[in-house]
Amino acid sequence: MKALRLSVTRALGGVALAASLAAPLAAQQAPAAGTATTLDAIRARGSLICGVNTGLAGFAQPDSQGVWRGFDVDYCRAVAAALWNDASRVRYVPTTAQNRFTALQSGEVDMLSRNTTWTLSRDTSLGFDFTGINFYDGQGFMVKASAGVRTARDLNGATICVQPGTTTEQNLTDWARANRIQFTPVVIEQLNDVVQAYVSGRCDAYTTDVSGLASTRSAQARPQEHVILPDVISKEPLGPLVRHGDQRFADLLRWIHYGLIGAEELGITAANVAQAAASDQRPEVQRMLGRTGDLGRMLTVDNAWLLNVIRTVGNYGEVFERNLVPIGLQRGPNALWTNGGLQYSPPFR
Repeated sequence: MKALRLSVTRALGGVALAASLAAPLAAQQAPAAGTATTLDAIRARGSLICGVNTGLAGFAQPDSQGVWRGFDVDYCRAVAAALWNDASRVRYVPTTAQNRFTALQSGEVDMLSRNTTWTLSRDTSLGFDFTGINFYDGQGFMVKASAGVRTARDLNGATICVQPGTTTEQNLTDWARANRIQFTPVVIEQLNDVVQAYVSGRCDAYTTDVSGLASTRSAQARPQEHVILPDVISKEPLGPLVRHGDQRFADLLRWIHYGLIGAEELGITAANVAQAAASDQRPEVQRMLGRTGDLGRMLTVDNAWLLNVIRTVGNYGEVFERNLVPIGLQRGPNALWTNGGLQYSPPFR
């Protein structure tokens, strides 16, 4: 391994993989509070409680005024716009990788809109429903540019920072075993702490989703001193999730996402959506924006729900451009299917 310093430091308070999984697995034993009436409870409360990241640039982070901004935050705002045409009616609850599932299961939050990978076990044994893939991601590695590392295989013998209770931790172990890579894990729960451990040199590399690496790098004083390696070792389909049995709420979130995609496909933006609603004669546009049909009522919202959403946050491309391009992320697999990507909306009819 070129120019890498081998550290014997082990993370204080680190936990084994089995222990890291215990907390979320235990959450499935808790009663799924309000699963049948979450949407009714939200309406009665008059606000949405949205579980977000504790602070990840581009995805969910409060600005200097304490206003939450980011890609995942815009999905929370879109829900409020669909329900009340008022994106301010959201309370944001920061959740860590370890407590996010308990927060959703217990009813502390109505939904999770944070970097969470759709897996079979989370979809079934943990009692959740994912409502769509709004960001196709994959796990990677970041190292200091001064280390001279070119590929992940150069990390043999390195110490690697990773958060517990994530698919990242298991992926790292599986990848290392398959490729006969020896490493020392530095396992730390809080995002800020694990990033600080990497920046301070406590570990030689940091691994998480590539989106998270880009976010972390963009937040550094000298981003050019950090390199995201080209290796992507997993599939990480990310998206919002709700509790099992929350079909009405899940339907609304699912079609909000498809509405953002569909609007981009049809060239509908925050700037022209009002004009499109008034004069665009394409049948799909008329149905989407509530001019004809009753699609909103099928979702138990006003027929102008998507007009309000697009007017508030823009289409999917606008949400991506506003939040993720500034931290160095490009569309890639998140481009529309018409541009070689994976984002695709079912028909609005």
